[in-house]
Formats: sequence, C-alpha cells, structure tokens
Amino acid sequence: MSNPTAAMLVIGDEILSGRTRDANMHYLAQEFTKHGIDLREVRIVSDDASAIVAAVRALSAGFDHVVTSGGIGPTHDDITAPCVADAFGVAITVRDDARTILQAHYDRQGTELNEARLRMARIPDGATLIENPVSAAPGFSLENVHVMAGVPSVFQAMVSSVLPGLTGGQPLLSQTLRIERGEGDIAGPLSDLATRFDDLSIGSYPYQRNGVYGANVVIRGTDGGRIDDAMTALSALFPEAVAS
Repeated sequence: MSNPTAAMLVIGDEILSGRTRDANMHYLAQEFTKHGIDLREVRIVSDDASAIVAAVRALSAGFDHVVTSGGIGPTHDDITAPCVADAFGVAITVRDDARTILQAHYDRQGTELNEARLRMARIPDGATLIENPVSAAPGFSLENVHVMAGVPSVFQAMVSSVLPGLTGGQPLLSQTLRIERGEGDIAGPLSDLATRFDDLSIGSYPYQRNGVYGANVVIRGTDGGRIDDAMTALSALFPEAVAS
C-alpha cells in the first residue's frame, strides 16, 4: 500500500511579502518523511478569509492529512480558526477547556487574560485540542485538518503533539550521487534509469561551484534494496561520481 498523503497550508501576508521566511515547511517535510507520510503540496495564502476557506476545503478533500501554520494568535488578522470552522460548516466559540488552559498560563505569568488573548480559545465545534507546551495557546484538529501556530518553536511542538496519532507508512529513504557534469550531459542516461526504476523517485538538482557545473542526483523510495540497485546502476553510468 502507498503511504498516506499530506498537504501544508501556510497562512500569512508576512510570508507572501517576504517579510518573514517560512521555516515550518522544511521541518514538517522532514518529520513526515520519517513517519512515512508523503508531503505532496504546500500552498501559501494571504490573510484573506475566502482564500483560506477555499484552500482548506480543497486540500482537505485532496489529501489524507492537512497541516496549517499561522493565523491563530490574538490579533485582528489572526483569522485561521473561524475560517476552518467556516470551511467545515460548524460554529466556533470560546471553549471552556481552551480557556482554562490559557487562564492557568496567564495566571502563572501574572498577566491578564484579556479579550485579545481570549481569541486564542476560540475552537470550532467538534475539534480536538493540540497541546502547546511552549506558549500554552492550543491548536486544534478538525476532521483531517490540523491547525497550528506559525511561530517555529510552537509549530514544532504542536507537530510533536499530533504526529504520534497520525497514520503513517514506510519511511522515505534516499541516497545521493554527486556528478560533475552538466544536466544536459546526464539527462539521457538519467531518463533511461528512471524508466528502469519507475517505482523510485529520481531527481536531478544542478549546482555550479568554482565554474564547474554538476548535479546532485537523489534517489528516493521506501525499498532500501531497490535504492541500492539503482545507485549501483547510476554509479556504473558515471564512474567518476561521488556518493554524498
């Protein structure tokens, strides 16, 4: 059986404007790879309600798992939670269990749980909370969509909270061969190899160093033996290449 599939929805004007560099996709891809979940798509949308709702509906229908990041804080532009509720046609309210978590957190800090902070306790009906050991404000899961914070340290903690409960598959393995030839020189043999090993993913990633053109050829799959066989065949085609 093939591995479960996943998509990620990154939400925020600050990402699209270049003001903030997204680090969460890289982390999620690594964690899903180890867990045997194939991350197939990453979509970035602005802080626009209609765009978020449409993206949530499309990705939820198209993939086994969906992870969102961003837009669940206390400010006016944090609109992810109500948009997810809208996407599934359910109500959203300040929920008692989420409020209790926030109240305890701000009591420990000696800080008021004001109206703005209480926005982070809004949870769609039917959702389960995602633990946040970093800053307390929970994320939530609704059907196959897991809604998480955009701050990398909090996002990573939430991924760790959710991942054990997600159905995974076989971890994705990979090996790399560095070939100091231009892609135009290796494209033909590489295409033939990809046909022979069509159960594997074979990708070419070019580089230029000190005026020398080359490519890192990465072979990915879930069967270590097949990857070994493909690497042997690739090395025979390019004896000068170096494993990396």
